[in-house]
Amino acid sequence: MAGLFDNQAAIYVDVRPRYPGEWFSMLAALTPDHSLAWDVGTGNGQAAVGVAEHYKQVIATDISEEQLKHAIPHPQVHYLHTPLMMSDDELVHLLGGENSVDLITVASAVHWFDLEKFYPIVKRVLRKPGGIFAVWCYSRIKFSPEIDVLLAVHFERTFPFQNPNFKHALECYKTLPFPFESVGVGCEGQPLELDMEKKMSFQGLLKFFRSLSAFNTAKGQGVDLLSDEVVKELESAWGGPEVVRTVIYTTYMLAGKVKL
Repeated sequence: MAGLFDNQAAIYVDVRPRYPGEWFSMLAALTPDHSLAWDVGTGNGQAAVGVAEHYKQVIATDISEEQLKHAIPHPQVHYLHTPLMMSDDELVHLLGGENSVDLITVASAVHWFDLEKFYPIVKRVLRKPGGIFAVWCYSRIKFSPEIDVLLAVHFERTFPFQNPNFKHALECYKTLPFPFESVGVGCEGQPLELDMEKKMSFQGLLKFFRSLSAFNTAKGQGVDLLSDEVVKELESAWGGPEVVRTVIYTTYMLAGKVKL
């Protein structure tokens, strides 16, 4: 999905959440070796920096050069641009060859991937036995009943501009093909539900909306999903521009290993 997140790359790093440390501790506990991890579709490294707390080296890749320009620095994270024209063999070599990666993570991105092309690469580079592959996305965002109802109405307005691949995220990864052996962290059709809690300002909410691919697709077609009228309505429900609220991201995770 090259280009979907290029225009909003500068604000993406500010509004997309980093993930709880206990999630990475949980995944790291499943791998006997902690030499190399691969964070795919890394964006600005929101997950990569968490993975790096448990692995000696993290290779964090993305097809978007713009996203990588705003990546979060970390001494153990090596960010690499992997254009779509890169061959499978080139990518495998870049990652150290077959059977070389202890943990592969994809945070809020695997629904954009060509799974028929991606999964065979995962199976080639993941260490066997012992390697773990984990994917997750946050599909539900909750503030308060009043705000949630209003946000749901406005989120529905994005549907005509959503890429078809986004359906797996909308369906909480319950329909995502995941042909890997379960390791106790969800399984195909039954992802593990996790919550993470963050603080968000009203400006943060607006920036979050502007970071969505559908918002930018609509904008490119001359449709402003955050018109002045919409912003005023959201601000009134929020309680004013200075209010900071708690947001709960309900997240759905699947982890597995290669079936031998």
